Amino acid sequence: MRGEPCHYPDDQRVDHVLTLIAGEPTIPLEAAIVARVREALDALGADTDRPVWLSPGRACDIPFADLSPCQADAAARVWIGERVDVVAQPSADRRKRLLVSDMDSTMVTAETLDELADHAGLREPIAAITARAMNGEIDFVQSLTERVALLKGLPASAIDHTLSRIETMPGAATLVRTMRAHGAHTVLVSGGFRPFTEQVRAWCGFHEDRGNDVEIIDGQLTGRLVPPVIDAKGKLATLIAIAGQRAIPLTCALTVGDGANDLDMIQAAGLGVAYRAKPRVAAQSRARIDHGDLTALLYLQGYRDEEMVVGDRS
Repeated sequence: MRGEPCHYPDDQRVDHVLTLIAGEPTIPLEAAIVARVREALDALGADTDRPVWLSPGRACDIPFADLSPCQADAAARVWIGERVDVVAQPSADRRKRLLVSDMDSTMVTAETLDELADHAGLREPIAAITARAMNGEIDFVQSLTERVALLKGLPASAIDHTLSRIETMPGAATLVRTMRAHGAHTVLVSGGFRPFTEQVRAWCGFHEDRGNDVEIIDGQLTGRLVPPVIDAKGKLATLIAIAGQRAIPLTCALTVGDGANDLDMIQAAGLGVAYRAKPRVAAQSRARIDHGDLTALLYLQGYRDEEMVVGDRS
């Protein structure tokens, strides 16, 4: 099943859409700014249609043709405020049938391994390794192996204590439950530990989750991972495998993440979003959300406020 598309006044003419999303509820997206952006697109030779408001004062589409998405993005950024996200994309297959999402710093606000390390008094050295890995400065599997080794002897009960401190990202449950309600298949895939992915799956409402296993013997972490390890290639393989199993073209897939190990799946999907991402990832991703919460990914698909299934973690 695929979601219903967002209909425009003249669907046959416009083949792209530029979406503007205010990043702060207290700083609304002004109609005057939208009008200026449309004028800027027209000045570059675009054929634009009237703006379509998905959320009053928050999210607006400008349908257009005869201009590349990169040109539309560049023109829009001249006029938008500092807290407005901008994404231009083809309007075909806009509503995605598959969601594959990263977990740490994407669906949840923290890096779960860093939070777990806090119980061992090792947050600072492990967080430093995490930051380098997520920005692509060091190999992910090597960095994960090093971080897990430092946790040798940590009681397994620390995982449950860490879970009690984890918070979901604003809009996470609404994103997942809305796409699911409109027929999309939803998958959480992470280089983090399976106990965390299982809980976050339940909180947000994902159909399934994939995570790494850490060896536990006699109630303690041994400091070893259980292979195979999910890394960037593993995330991409998950996307491709599930899309194939469900006969969903990659053009109809949405992927989202923030770190270097998400980049392959972000670049492979029809709509790959770098969400509040590390600099290298943001620079190499076609779509970026730097300010808004995760409901921004619904606006990018043309969902209106009244279509959203608002949810808190359960």
